Amino acid sequence: MTLQGTEILKKNGLRLTNSRSAIINVFCTSNTAIGHAELEDALIEDEFDRVTIYRTINTFLDKGIIHKVMDGSGVGKFALCSAKCDEHQHHDDHIHFNCLKCGTTTCMEELLVPQIKLPKGYEVKEANVLLKGICAKCQ
Repeated sequence: MTLQGTEILKKNGLRLTNSRSAIINVFCTSNTAIGHAELEDALIEDEFDRVTIYRTINTFLDKGIIHKVMDGSGVGKFALCSAKCDEHQHHDDHIHFNCLKCGTTTCMEELLVPQIKLPKGYEVKEANVLLKGICAKCQ
């Protein structure tokens, strides 16, 4: 397991199980959002069942370790959160970019979702901005 992965699990009070260690390593070494199927493929040698992967993803979501990214495909993907996220609040108010050629979805953490002034009586709880185009690798 990567040192970063170990630190993330310890910081969030999670036991270091084989499945958690393997899954956090996949997120730590990926610079794009990962779908459940992609995660299963990355863990093929570890032979974790779907339920274990699903439960681990939910635990990581609950603890603020990862956040869910909707890329317009109808399938949720997941990406590693910044160090500012915790189980009480995600700080994933950045823009996501989906490449129309290779299908990767990337967190653009330096680009924040713009503040939108809503009419009286409305309150934003979550905002997602997805840009679609061609990534730098596919240009």
